[in-house]
Amino acid sequence: MCAPSKEKSDDSKDSSYEDFEQVFDNFPKYHMKNLLGDFIAKVGRENIFKHTIGNDGLHQDSNDNDVRTVNFATTKNLVKSTIFTYQDIHKYTWASPDGKTHNQIDDILIDRCFSSILDT
Repeated sequence: MCAPSKEKSDDSKDSSYEDFEQVFDNFPKYHMKNLLGDFIAKVGRENIFKHTIGNDGLHQDSNDNDVRTVNFATTKNLVKSTIFTYQDIHKYTWASPDGKTHNQIDDILIDRCFSSILDT
């Protein structure tokens, strides 16, 4: 799944997340659901999101797309892969062509029930 860029309108973003929700809700009923995506969501370290994103994100503050992704994950009982601890060199998922800018914008959303098993 690919979210709209940060420059897109709120209506466009809302529509995309409604589509994500519809697709996710129509996944087959398995014991565990995971979702991979280019959410264009900079993961911050805000305490309010700690239960879904952890406290070890690459960035200090989340962007609007991350707030939307966190809200989606929370309503679907998912956590972001950022809940796990990584060295900074392994956190970024995008680098600028000149290699000077790094972002953590792609995510795996993991069923909360199974995240504790994966963290062992």
